[in-house]
Amino acid sequence: MKDLIFTQKIFDFDLSLNCKHICGVDEAGRGPLAGPVVCASVIMPYDSMIDGIYDSKGVSEKKRSELFDKIKNVAISYHIAVIDCDVIDEINILEATKQGMVEAIVSVCDVITPDKILVDAVKGLNIDREYVALIKGDQTSYAIASASILAKVTRDRLMEEYDKQYLQYGFNKHRGYGTVQHIGAIKEFGLCPIHRKSFCKNFI
Repeated sequence: MKDLIFTQKIFDFDLSLNCKHICGVDEAGRGPLAGPVVCASVIMPYDSMIDGIYDSKGVSEKKRSELFDKIKNVAISYHIAVIDCDVIDEINILEATKQGMVEAIVSVCDVITPDKILVDAVKGLNIDREYVALIKGDQTSYAIASASILAKVTRDRLMEEYDKQYLQYGFNKHRGYGTVQHIGAIKEFGLCPIHRKSFCKNFI
């Protein structure tokens, strides 16, 4: 019931904009010490609502996985951009996030031109399209929340695959974030190829 209330609220926000096609954009993974930043854009239909869609951080892992498949199945258009650690180290995490968001927006807009583009918080995108940056957009807009789930689940699954390659770091548990376990592993084993060197200067 609680999930339905939250989803209905953000769904109604998008409906209130009186747009046929809204492109929602969000990212996952700006803060971790390892792995990519993942950006997603999506245009959702508004003739029906998927119950449970909300800010990905407020949804259980099992529910996120279910919603991920539902969103991909019904989306009018979507794109997921993965920006790896080498790019993050080269241009910094904010610029890497912007690059991923621009890629995601352009790819969706190549398929269909949205009436409005809503981005979760990030301003200053180098793109010749108007967009609105919404603070806490993933808790405000159905389209942005849908994008946040696509980005989060994609990144989590990538980190689970990296865990199989680099067993000693525990990526399947902390997803690359700076937990005590993760920092301890860095100090013991050093960095692996997916670590963000610019984020790990204090640990090596």
